[in-house]
Amino acid sequence: MALARSVIEIEAQAVAALGDRLDQAFLDAVNLLLACRGRVVVSGIGKSGHIGRKIAATLASTGTPAMFVHAAEAAHGDLGMITPADVVIGLSNSGNSPELMTIVPIVKREGTPLIAMTGSSRSPLAQAADVHLDCRVEREACPLNLAPTSSTAAMLAMGDALAIACLDVRGFGAQDFARSHPGGTLGRKLLTRVADVMRTGAAIPTVGRDATVMDALHEISDKQLGMTAVVEPDGSLAGIFTDGDLRRLLEAGADVRATRVADVMTRTPLTITADALAAEAAQMLEAGRKNQLLVVDATGRVQGALHMHDLMAAKVI
Repeated sequence: MALARSVIEIEAQAVAALGDRLDQAFLDAVNLLLACRGRVVVSGIGKSGHIGRKIAATLASTGTPAMFVHAAEAAHGDLGMITPADVVIGLSNSGNSPELMTIVPIVKREGTPLIAMTGSSRSPLAQAADVHLDCRVEREACPLNLAPTSSTAAMLAMGDALAIACLDVRGFGAQDFARSHPGGTLGRKLLTRVADVMRTGAAIPTVGRDATVMDALHEISDKQLGMTAVVEPDGSLAGIFTDGDLRRLLEAGADVRATRVADVMTRTPLTITADALAAEAAQMLEAGRKNQLLVVDATGRVQGALHMHDLMAAKVI
């Protein structure tokens, strides 16, 4: 346990130290990424390569097109993926990885900008780079001071800092993030609209103002939404009648065959528009402790109906 805490402490200190060392070089790197007309190509080998894959993935998902090219594979043909319109980010703690240094002269000869992340500003990679980002650490968290631990944590944090700085300048928002994550929970929450999940047409339970409570009961049973909309002759919403309202009437001993639904309906039901986010509908239902929601247009006409189960089926909640 003591060793585990020590590892976390050492790595946290290594990451925190990066903040004090950020300077104009970081801004120059961000400007290179923002000016890139092609893709950001991240390259490395070993543990630095694994970190490079993650940095490329983070850049790509936050508005900066990026890909990872393995340094060893680049020397055997994959170098053709890199063009002068790209920007290369090379990762090497020593700054002297043979596989990476093999491709650096080619990258430079093509005129492709090179950003280096290393632990040594005097290393060949740092010296060859257009911009060097200092990711040095005092020591690795490994008790032997050998296994890449603090150094990889520092590189990862620096990569995240670059990605988020670019995200901010680009004005990359939640909707943009969702478009690159359509298969995830966030994507579903941010991209799904009420119109995508609401029930429409004959599936909407509706009765007129002159209907009896018994008529409403039949409509509730047929459509199985636990409620029915009460509408005016022109289709605009007058109110809602739920199975809860029905239970309260029965407990009061009311004659459901003679009572008009308009006399016992809720006149100000929860409503939402079809173009609203489904996540907003979920929030309204949860806040109001309701299960059903009516969808209306700008004129108040009923367009659809929504049940909490519909949102669950769409995995919005």
